Amino acid sequence: MFKKISLIFFLAILLAGFLFVRHFWSEKSESPLLVDRLPTADFLIRANILDVARETSGMLHYNKIPFRDFFSQEFLLGQAKSYGLNLQRPVYIFAQESGDWGALVHVTDSSKIQAGLTRIDKIKPFRDTIIYKQKVAYWPKEKLYLNYGENYLFVYKGDNFEFKFFHVLQAQRGEIEASWKDFLSMNRFKKENLVLYANSKGLKKYGVEKAVFSHDSDSTSLTMLSYVKCQKPLNFSQKKNGLSLEENYFSSKFLNLHLNINEFRNHPEDPLYRLMTQMSKKISFPLKEFLAAWEGDLSFRQGGKQKVTETYIESELDENFEISEVVKTRELYVPGFSLAISLNGKGQSFMNKIINKGILTQEEEKYRFLGSPALNFYRLQNYYVFTSGENRPRLSNNEQNNGVWNQNGTKFQFHLDSLKGNEAFGKVHFPVNRLIERNKFF
Repeated sequence: MFKKISLIFFLAILLAGFLFVRHFWSEKSESPLLVDRLPTADFLIRANILDVARETSGMLHYNKIPFRDFFSQEFLLGQAKSYGLNLQRPVYIFAQESGDWGALVHVTDSSKIQAGLTRIDKIKPFRDTIIYKQKVAYWPKEKLYLNYGENYLFVYKGDNFEFKFFHVLQAQRGEIEASWKDFLSMNRFKKENLVLYANSKGLKKYGVEKAVFSHDSDSTSLTMLSYVKCQKPLNFSQKKNGLSLEENYFSSKFLNLHLNINEFRNHPEDPLYRLMTQMSKKISFPLKEFLAAWEGDLSFRQGGKQKVTETYIESELDENFEISEVVKTRELYVPGFSLAISLNGKGQSFMNKIINKGILTQEEEKYRFLGSPALNFYRLQNYYVFTSGENRPRLSNNEQNNGVWNQNGTKFQFHLDSLKGNEAFGKVHFPVNRLIERNKFF
């Protein structure tokens, strides 16, 4: 009898234990994942912090960055483990065009985070506040907030913390935001360690559905691999031939385009066409006439100096103290400027149009585009060529679509690799020496 009672009692305990464990496991399995908590934003970033630290280690050491050891893979991993964070899994960052941003980090042991906050408080004191019954660390001047739970750490800087925090707290398992779902399910750049996904309203205004960028770095430079998807198929394509100016070391600005624009001419509703229309109105540029005459090739180079010989008249006193005019020549340097553009049979009509509007002015045998230096002009096949130098610039066969833009000393190089349907692929390359100098990137 005692054995039966003991058996029944044991089975009852076993059943109760099973029900408790099942309930606990069910609750745990139904708790939202970190990706479910992510708020949507204009820009989304996935970063494998430890791998990025490994990839950029050479760059930091080459440029002798102070405290570079604090950004090493080993140091970051050690600090993360000390304070219960898991940097071996991706960190997710979101940002708005307004400048507000936030980040979510995986947590392995939330009991260790308070020690980290205590350490931070000694360096940069913060306030404690309660929002949605949750304790939040708050730096008022910086508008910076920090909250953590059992499996997440949430950092936010900006004016809309409560709205974003509500989303983090009320997230349901499996209900990931559509923008994050699309981003994280993309096969493109899947293996890259730092990827930025943009789907802001600013892009959509120009017909761009989304743009994705991934980084590649070496000791001296960064390359951003780029992918752009438009809402509709593109109305232009790349040409397989064309003539271009040659880029040189002194080129501060360089643009090289070879596009088939036959379809583009007939689609004024195209977002890019609309953007060009808005810009051309500022100087009364005859865009419609330009597109009718343009054959899709344009090569522009600016930078350095070019030597020219100038003829001038000088008044001189002769030995009889009579004034006479003497024709002289002198050499001087003018800003380097060259432009080559392919125009069809409507080219001369277009030229006359911009001369009548004052966009192009003629001074004897030379021309000026608005504020450009005086330019020599000649024609090569169907190319109209303008140059500030006396020697004709060399034009060579080139089908690339690329360019250089110098922004306050930072030289950006961009390249359009391919166009396919409504997709474009390319890259942006720039040196890191000014990026790492305080306030000198732009």
